[in-house]
Amino acid sequence: MSIRRGDVVSHSTAIEWGVGKVVEVSPYRVSIEFNDGTTRKIACSHFTSLLPADRASFIPFTPAPKVAVKTPRKKKVVAVKQPVS
Repeated sequence: MSIRRGDVVSHSTAIEWGVGKVVEVSPYRVSIEFNDGTTRKIACSHFTSLLPADRASFIPFTPAPKVAVKTPRKKKVVAVKQPVS
């Protein structure tokens, strides 16, 4: 199987990773961004474990946006001095 950048593949022995999109190709390894949000590097010796997958089955991982949580401010306690009689 010829692997090129942009190809959508699945790993035959790691089904729990889901489908991935090839983001980088070198002579020794490929970097694949999988549906679970992890980018994994697969060595060329394991290229035979990669199978072509349907492009529509790849859904890029998008983390939930961080929401700023406001903490209530503590009220400042001011000591009132009593006049000495």
